[in-house]
Amino acid sequence: MEFVFVIPRPNLFPESYPYGVQFFDAGNSKDAVEAGTTAEAFAQCVREHGFFVEREYAERTPALKQVIPYSLVVRQGDGEGPEVLCLRRTKAGGEARLHDKLSIGVGGHINPVDMQDESAGSNSDSPNEGYSQERDGSDPIAAATRREVAEEELSIEGPYTVHRVGLLNDDSNAVGAVHVGLVQVIAVKGPVAIREVDQLEGSFVPVAELRRLDSTGANFETWSSLLLSELDH
Repeated sequence: MEFVFVIPRPNLFPESYPYGVQFFDAGNSKDAVEAGTTAEAFAQCVREHGFFVEREYAERTPALKQVIPYSLVVRQGDGEGPEVLCLRRTKAGGEARLHDKLSIGVGGHINPVDMQDESAGSNSDSPNEGYSQERDGSDPIAAATRREVAEEELSIEGPYTVHRVGLLNDDSNAVGAVHVGLVQVIAVKGPVAIREVDQLEGSFVPVAELRRLDSTGANFETWSSLLLSELDH
């Protein structure tokens, strides 16, 4: 039985249900914090209102939003602009609804194991050196990001940083109605390799090429399609 981390919809979106990407305000003014539009305001919502429920129940309860850390892995390309890791999930993967779809987001559900009080730490021998957020036991998102991205799906060598940039919401379909994405940018400098080579394949792709693929009908998953038009931001 799997338990997943959720936030009640009214606590997450008290006034309206946004569509697409809602970027966090860069500043931490009193008005922005009270409006819930900063990264810190979201972190406070996680700490005060988040809890775990059975995934089977959460999947059929739109009143709860399952929080998914949805991370773009970005590096500076050989040319002038950045490159984003683009993945394709093969038919060997567990989520049948994602088979053969392209994705620029890495991550998955937050589980109770992510509530462990464990510092991310860093040292010269650690492949996770430079991880920028502590796992303090009350906000499990940083731990879930590290587990899903750097320990299960990918191998990241060298320092990297994680930046929370906004929320991704799409209530237009049954899957989106019960999930919300926390959009994060993971900036890497060293090599990145795919661990689950039987379930994933991919490479770093320039932003312009990603947009070309999207415009020509490439099979991107819904959240990735919504993010593609926002990459300049």
